[in-house]
Amino acid sequence: MFPQDGHDPAMSRRRRRAVLLGRSVEREALDELLAGGRVGVSGALVLRGEAGIGKTALLDYALAQAGDCRIVQAAGVEAESELAFAGLHQICAPALDRLDRLPAQQGRALSTAFGLSAGEAPDLFMVGLGVLGLLAGFADEQPVVCVVDDVQWLDKASAQVLGFVARRLRTESLIMIFAVRGDVDTDDIPELRGLPAMIVTGLSDEHSRALLASTFLGRVDERVLDRIIAECHGNPLALTELPRGFTAAELGGGFGFPSRSALPRRIEESFRRQIAALAPNVRMLLLVAAVEPLGDPVLVWGALTRMGVPVDSHLSASWAAAEFVDFGFGVRFRHPLLRSAVYRAASAAERRQAHAALADTMVTGLDPDRRAWHRAQAAAGPDEDVATELQTSAARAQTRGGFAAAGAFLERAAELTPDPTRRASRLLAAAQARHVGGAPDAALRLLALAEADHSSELDRARADLLRADIAFTVERGRETADLFLRAASRLEPLDVGLARSTYLDALRAAWYASDSGSSGTLGDVARAAVAAPVATPPARPSDLLLDGLAVRYTAGFAAAVPKMREALKAFQNPELANEESLRWMWFASSIATDLCEDDAADALTGNYVRLARESGALAGLPLALTTRILMHLFAGDLSEASVLIMELDDVADGTGIPVPGYMALLLAAWQGDETRTTELAAVSTADARRRGEGLAPAIVGWAQALLYNSVGRFGEALKAAQLTIQSSLEPGVLTGAPLVELIIAAARSGQPAVGADALERLSTSTQACGTDWALGMEACCRAMLTTGARAEDSYVEAIERLNRTKIRPLTARAHLYYGEWLWELDRRDDGRGQLRTAYDMFTAMGMEAFAATAAHRLDINVRQRPGNAGPLTPQETHIVKLTREGLSNAEIGTRLFISPRTVEWHLSKIFAKLGITSRRQLRR
Repeated sequence: MFPQDGHDPAMSRRRRRAVLLGRSVEREALDELLAGGRVGVSGALVLRGEAGIGKTALLDYALAQAGDCRIVQAAGVEAESELAFAGLHQICAPALDRLDRLPAQQGRALSTAFGLSAGEAPDLFMVGLGVLGLLAGFADEQPVVCVVDDVQWLDKASAQVLGFVARRLRTESLIMIFAVRGDVDTDDIPELRGLPAMIVTGLSDEHSRALLASTFLGRVDERVLDRIIAECHGNPLALTELPRGFTAAELGGGFGFPSRSALPRRIEESFRRQIAALAPNVRMLLLVAAVEPLGDPVLVWGALTRMGVPVDSHLSASWAAAEFVDFGFGVRFRHPLLRSAVYRAASAAERRQAHAALADTMVTGLDPDRRAWHRAQAAAGPDEDVATELQTSAARAQTRGGFAAAGAFLERAAELTPDPTRRASRLLAAAQARHVGGAPDAALRLLALAEADHSSELDRARADLLRADIAFTVERGRETADLFLRAASRLEPLDVGLARSTYLDALRAAWYASDSGSSGTLGDVARAAVAAPVATPPARPSDLLLDGLAVRYTAGFAAAVPKMREALKAFQNPELANEESLRWMWFASSIATDLCEDDAADALTGNYVRLARESGALAGLPLALTTRILMHLFAGDLSEASVLIMELDDVADGTGIPVPGYMALLLAAWQGDETRTTELAAVSTADARRRGEGLAPAIVGWAQALLYNSVGRFGEALKAAQLTIQSSLEPGVLTGAPLVELIIAAARSGQPAVGADALERLSTSTQACGTDWALGMEACCRAMLTTGARAEDSYVEAIERLNRTKIRPLTARAHLYYGEWLWELDRRDDGRGQLRTAYDMFTAMGMEAFAATAAHRLDINVRQRPGNAGPLTPQETHIVKLTREGLSNAEIGTRLFISPRTVEWHLSKIFAKLGITSRRQLRR
């Protein structure tokens, strides 16, 4: 199914035999990897080393040893490093007829990525899952060995997808081996981060001398040999290629040997000397082959003819170039450095001529993007026709999810644009594409160029907005809200709708920054939003949202409740456009939680995650998962929260979007895990301090207060909660939840006055909300601070109200505190019933510290308690849940970012643990 590149077998054998001298450690590692693949154990390995050190030869060795496996090959090509999915296409092209066997969403993503069908830009995760499914499908028939050479020249999208796939290998009988220039300590290929790596070092002096002996045909001065060995540092390519550019006399006396420059540069210089000795038509052939990265002989010969090389001399030229290029099914240089050496040896005019000839040779419409790229490289100066063609290619690249490619097309289009205003607009579009493609530094560089040019006022405002977007994605620091405010102010007279949306972005940024010292506080943004132009009727849900938030942060929480509820209702409309939902659902979900509307919060957060998954909007999935995890924590679904935190980590890993560890911190506190809570609190605090984010103290203090209350260290809980509750924080979940901890800690540590002040502050929002969650929470806190019949009435009210909600942890705590209160009054039988209810609830939820508190009163041995969750891991528990919902292995794999084969492997372990044999039994 996957044909290998044609090449000269004798040349390959010569390279393999020479460079594998002494490679026992590397061969053993590769043999072990391949052996695992044959018995169903997948694995990956990254070979790192300098140019010419022998990485490609080791890949050749692995392929030779994998004769009984299906072979998949790809190689990065420098000239194609800006073309989205160019590298991935080498792997998948022969198997695209199997797309219909993948889950529909994955098949559509791959089809769109490769330009086989039109559609919205596919998400890289969906593309990655499609490739994983495609390769795993082949591995069902026969073990698969996938080798990828020159990863440093892969386009970013392909590298991200292949790294994603490699990190999710489990039991597919799939082996992936990468070769990349660099050493183990470098991070120049972040897409391969986390994979097992091996550094390929130079040959020993003994093996270097043996290699040289097989290369030289005549006598060589021993002193020259010693110098070559010393200066080549065991690099096989240097040992075989450097001497080729010198005469026997030079080698005999050592005259003319290269100076002490960087080794790859010296290797390339050796190639250039060899190229310079060739006939002009042979050099022209090599140049066209270097410019044409696909290795298509038809294109190469056609371009040569257009450049004036007679057809009858093509064959002789190819024979003369055989030392440099393999001619088989395609045209392949025997080493990547040769391609760059040929290209750099040519003059700028010669390179333009080669690009122009290839563009003219390509059939119009067959591969328009490569044709446009060749035309762009052939242009000697501004050319609006070519720039327009590149802009069209950029649009096609974006529809396939190739934002890095779109950025490259647009940047080159800008360079060729004669009109200054249009050039600035294209630079801005290039910056936007680079940002979405995950290259913020490149985006900022292009932004600076756009702003220095003759930008329109709208483009300058959009540039401000993009700069703010980049800052929020990368840092979420104290200056981000100011950047959004500036952009919104410039947009007001130009685009009211976009300006209002930008004010919402500014509010989100200010919420994350909290009161961290910048001028862009929630109050600053809200006052600017109040003064902004009103929405054009009919008001969008986002307009209702902005109006409600503007009132909240100027007139107060209670005054804003009606408007916020109106916005919530709009976001619960099933006819709401997905794009509008996705962009602002974070705010809607947060408002639902702040209003203590548990049903609305549950529905909105669930819908938020569903939309993000179904649309493939992975850039927005981290925020969606965060809101859903928080709702699971409030509802006591700690197992589900744990699984989603694993997914959140996978998303961060796959997209490169930094995700603070707040949810993992809160989960650890809910579970009563003091060690992990302490560790994560320190990490979150340090990370937030580095980024200038003000949100961390509130969340860290909340988590610590909750933990300390759960283990009975009420003085420490009070201190943590007091540090969390800042006067500048508005009512909401980050104020209400810590206030609860503060009130409980104050009541238990003998400081009722402190608790009473906190209760008064809490009641301003709970009374305004008026829900069972809000009023039940207030009643529980009031009971902790009162005595006698009033306390009992408050406990009963709290339990009755909270039992009508999804908020099980707080309900269990109300039972616990009521039981303890009854116990202290010597009403042991009544208290035991409340404590037993609390214990059973805490145990079922996995809230270990609170369960231990109840168990202590009941004199229960916690280690022998009933209702243990069993031996299933969080991921296995999630797989059970999805299986019971009727999802297939492929659908479960899509949800959990693993292959169907790995799902099957997990199910076999689950069946063994539960003592069952089928999915039907699992459902029962």
